[in-house]
Amino acid sequence: MDLWEFLTVLVLVFSLMMLLAGIFTAYFGSGKSRTIGVVLLVVGLVVGIVWAYLCYWGGPRVIDIPQPLAEVVWDAFTYILAALMGALVAIGVFLLAIMKS
Repeated sequence: MDLWEFLTVLVLVFSLMMLLAGIFTAYFGSGKSRTIGVVLLVVGLVVGIVWAYLCYWGGPRVIDIPQPLAEVVWDAFTYILAALMGALVAIGVFLLAIMKS
């Protein structure tokens, strides 16, 4: 994974998490919290759309990434899944070792 793919995954995951946090906060919050949730939601949408447009959908090609967006997202998904599986196995081994001693 080169630098632009890394930055693409970083920015798209950031925008997705901002979007989800915004939805959660806007739905469950009240008063100022709701307003903050809407702002988080809008920031997540804008960042994700602008990055995808600049990289992939015929923007001014400010950032030239040779791989298609779907391939970058799929690679990111498999890397994250592998990292989670490794972490869960490590936690399981750790708990097993602690419980046996």
